[in-house]
Amino acid sequence: MKLLGIGSRINHPEYGKGVVTNVSSKDYWVTFIEGGLETIPLNDTFEVIEASDNEVDTVSFYDVEKSLKNILRRWSDATETVPIADKWKGGNLKLEPGQSGVQGKDVPIDTFFNKIVMVRDRLRVMEQKINASNLDNTEKVDLQQYITRIYGSLTTFNVLFKLQSDYFVGEKSK
Repeated sequence: MKLLGIGSRINHPEYGKGVVTNVSSKDYWVTFIEGGLETIPLNDTFEVIEASDNEVDTVSFYDVEKSLKNILRRWSDATETVPIADKWKGGNLKLEPGQSGVQGKDVPIDTFFNKIVMVRDRLRVMEQKINASNLDNTEKVDLQQYITRIYGSLTTFNVLFKLQSDYFVGEKSK
């Protein structure tokens, strides 16, 4: 059996698609698109999508990929994959009107959550564009304060996020 090198792409029956980011004497370290980092035995069963030679790199493919994703996220409209809290997965948001005779609406909570994440990411891009603009510092600070207040208004939705590091953080009370 020939070992896969760093950067090889695989499709695992349990974890899905991923990239080999490290190889030890017993395991592959694979970063999966949906599941994050997992170690799987060298003799595990999976489909090889693209094999890379077993080369020694000073920088792993994972590091390059992570850097590229950060750059794209920072300067584009691309959204990162943000996990929803487990308790909400597959849930439903029920909108019930206060007026009789008007039909309510059910929205899959995953769809709603993705919209919230898109709003957050677009606010971040706006913030970066303001900071990089030719506006004078007073105007930048004024606009930054509005964005901070918007984040504060959106903290209600933090309950949906799996990781606290993804939370909206607004203006701190003085």
